[in-house]
Amino acid sequence: MESHTVFSTFIFFLSLCFGLRAFSAMADDEAVTVKVGVVLNSDSSIGKMGFSCMEMALSDFYGFHRNYKTRLALFPKNSMEDVIEATAAAMELIKKEEVEAIVGPQDSIQAAFMADLGKKSQVPIISFSATTPSLNFHWNPYFFRATQIDSSQAKPIAAIFEAFEWRQAVLIHSDDEYGEGFLSSMRDALREINTRVAYETAIPQSAFDDRIAKELYKLMTMQTRVFVVHMSPELGSRVFAMAKEIGMMESGYAWIITDGMSNFLSRIDDSSMEAMSGALGVRTYIPRTEKLEGFQMRWRKKFEKEFSELNIFGLRAYDATVALAKAVEKVGTTEFIFEKSNVSGKSTDLDNLGVSRNGPMLSEALSKTHFKGLAGDFRMVEGKLKSSTYEIININHEKNITVVGYWTPENGLSQTLDSTKMSSNTSVSNLSRIIWPGDDPNTFSFPKGWEIPTNEKKLRIGIPVKSGVSKFVREIRDPVTGRPKRTGYSIDIFEAVIDTMPYAVSYEYIQFADAEGAMAGSYEDLVKQVYFGVYDAVVGDLSIRESRSLYVDFTLPYSESSVSMVVLFRDNKNKKAWLFLKPLTLNLWLTSAFFFAFIGLVIWILEHRINEDFRGPPSHEIGTSFWFSFSTMVYAQREKVESNLARFVVVVWLFVVLILTQSYTASLTSLLTVQKLEPTFTDMNQLKEQKVNVGYPNGSFVQALLIAEGFDPSKLVIYNNMAHCGSLFLNGTITAAFDEIPYLKVLTTTYCTNCTIVGPTMKSNGFGYVFPKGSQLGRDVSKGILNIMESGVLQEIENKWFKGNISNPDPNSLISTTLGLESFWGLFLVTGAVSSSALIVALASFLHEHKHVLKLSTLSMWKRFLLLLKIFNEKDLTSPALRKNRQDENPEVKDVRFEPHPSPSCDSSYRNGGLSPCNFDDFHSDQSATPQPSPSR
Repeated sequence: MESHTVFSTFIFFLSLCFGLRAFSAMADDEAVTVKVGVVLNSDSSIGKMGFSCMEMALSDFYGFHRNYKTRLALFPKNSMEDVIEATAAAMELIKKEEVEAIVGPQDSIQAAFMADLGKKSQVPIISFSATTPSLNFHWNPYFFRATQIDSSQAKPIAAIFEAFEWRQAVLIHSDDEYGEGFLSSMRDALREINTRVAYETAIPQSAFDDRIAKELYKLMTMQTRVFVVHMSPELGSRVFAMAKEIGMMESGYAWIITDGMSNFLSRIDDSSMEAMSGALGVRTYIPRTEKLEGFQMRWRKKFEKEFSELNIFGLRAYDATVALAKAVEKVGTTEFIFEKSNVSGKSTDLDNLGVSRNGPMLSEALSKTHFKGLAGDFRMVEGKLKSSTYEIININHEKNITVVGYWTPENGLSQTLDSTKMSSNTSVSNLSRIIWPGDDPNTFSFPKGWEIPTNEKKLRIGIPVKSGVSKFVREIRDPVTGRPKRTGYSIDIFEAVIDTMPYAVSYEYIQFADAEGAMAGSYEDLVKQVYFGVYDAVVGDLSIRESRSLYVDFTLPYSESSVSMVVLFRDNKNKKAWLFLKPLTLNLWLTSAFFFAFIGLVIWILEHRINEDFRGPPSHEIGTSFWFSFSTMVYAQREKVESNLARFVVVVWLFVVLILTQSYTASLTSLLTVQKLEPTFTDMNQLKEQKVNVGYPNGSFVQALLIAEGFDPSKLVIYNNMAHCGSLFLNGTITAAFDEIPYLKVLTTTYCTNCTIVGPTMKSNGFGYVFPKGSQLGRDVSKGILNIMESGVLQEIENKWFKGNISNPDPNSLISTTLGLESFWGLFLVTGAVSSSALIVALASFLHEHKHVLKLSTLSMWKRFLLLLKIFNEKDLTSPALRKNRQDENPEVKDVRFEPHPSPSCDSSYRNGGLSPCNFDDFHSDQSATPQPSPSR
């Protein structure tokens, strides 16, 4: 019996389930489909997230309300972040698909255009992400903003100002409609609590870091230390990173970010979050409900790999879809008709848009829709969500986000959301413990909101007093005002640096002078005035010294500085007798002489048998060969060269001679010039040995440097300035002077043009400006010096004061390097190779022509060699040159080319009267006799 009851119950529930499923399917089949357009940027994370949440909203809504008679069908279009594309997509949805409502777009600018379309066609436009308050429901009843507008957070921010009694604010916003749309409401909210907006700065979304730094440096010069930042997370993170870098996230500063950043902190990297430590933020409060947690869990399972985190706009898209579904169901299934426009004549696509007859009722239903959504209470008031609760967050040093309070329209600031507390008083006690920028966690103070920045004070800048005319620091009268004006190399560079600073610096020059107007002490004393607090900085020709850096900070050097020596020129008119040998080294002289002889020998060998100019007595032949070779230096050779091999050798040799002679001339000219610029001394050791007087500047460290180098203190003479130093040179009081190179440049270009900088330099650290230890301004001036160095401004100033003629020629740099063999060995190698090749070719040709001599087995090798020498000494009557000469002298002489060749027999002469091998004994017996010249020579 019991088993029968259980079975019956099971059958009942099974039938019930199938019945409900069948009813649901029948209800779906009978439901009216209502078209809804969706215009979002499907390439953006907000667009993708919003559409996924809309689909989940419809699935959840109709899964719960299966008996509803309407069903929304989504028709998505991609706006591609473009106003025209978004508007075109909306027109297509209204005209072709005849949608009853459109969800979107994301951007406020796009929303402004689409709102007009919605008004014309009576199609409600619902945006869950357009936050700019410029759109007004009163002039467009078909635009609904299903999100909090930016202006709604102005009052929570103003409440924070009121709680901490801050009376000035700086607004930092993005330079676009989103940034500017917030300003008006923020100004009004601050004005209501008697707080003034001291400054507003707009930063473009595409601004480079230097632009951001420039704007922030301006803010550093102001008294206000409370900044409200309203911009995108991408731009805002860069602003905070730069603020951290330049020191604006230190103690005394307060930063407040709007929900444009605080709602999307998950998109900011860790380093930027670290830079934001201590900042406050306001963002929409989202109640933690079981419905929200369940949705978040389902959404993460479905889209965890595609999106990093579900944000407020995803929840707003969900609630907006639910609200639209409720409103459509409230209107009912009748009157979903789209009337076409009747426009005659010429018309545009805008004129041909249809009109939704159901639009006014749907708009009214949306205005009256109220429910508890995922993001909190959903209620439309004048086309936008009713202001909800905001939470105040604090980004602490561990990059954690802490909620330190809440703001509600009814209660203002409070630590907790206690509905029973009906106090609107705003005070610090209504917030939890806040960690401020640069704050010590153990302290409980908060920023007072303003400071008197050092940059806003008039800096007292000490300058040295220079006697005479100085190119570094000088005082002139302004021709217009008649007031004294400071100028000079050091002054101009400092003022050029100040002009590049991204913030204003007010300063005045104060001379370090006594009652009589003279220098009140040494440069060491002047530097100490910064340490004692008399001056805020010192500008002038101050050497960077390690001893001075113990109690002050120096900027980067703006001018090179090394201690060197200046002496007079000595015009040595008596040239050295053997100066003409100095251009070439001994190796090069010997190599050149060898090749002159070698080339003469090569030409003689190649020309001896065929050229009358290279024949005759031995003394004549030797003289001719050397004469020919050496005369090529001045291209005065008169002998004709008949052999092609000899001509090739001569051409290469003439090129080598040309290079040698030109190089020799240039080197000798340089040596003769240097002899005129020879300094009287080139080494400080010569000065010490001869015990001459040496000058040094008054009050400089150079005196101690010279004594350390071993100079006799009694031989050291003080000079007060460069003009004084020049006069000491001219009257013979000093023979040399030691000073830093910038001063010596002035001396040699202005006061002693017959002087030159010589000798080794003793390196120093250059000239710099003096600031107190740890001065931020000093670091900024160093950056400015690098800036004008890279831009070329510093070089222009140097050229202005030193006329581009920085120093006289230094003999050490002008002495020409003596030319050595290493500079020309390649030329000699080529010449040797060409000459040797010509000799090898000529020898091979000669041996080939007389190879029968080499085959005479009756003669020893030595006798055959002597025979070849005898033959070589004879004329080669077959050569064109000799043949032409013989025909010119005796026209009846026959051409030997057409005579029969001699036979190798003993009865015939060998080779045109030459020696026959058969009478070699006669040749051998004649070897002891002195060879006589042939009558034909």
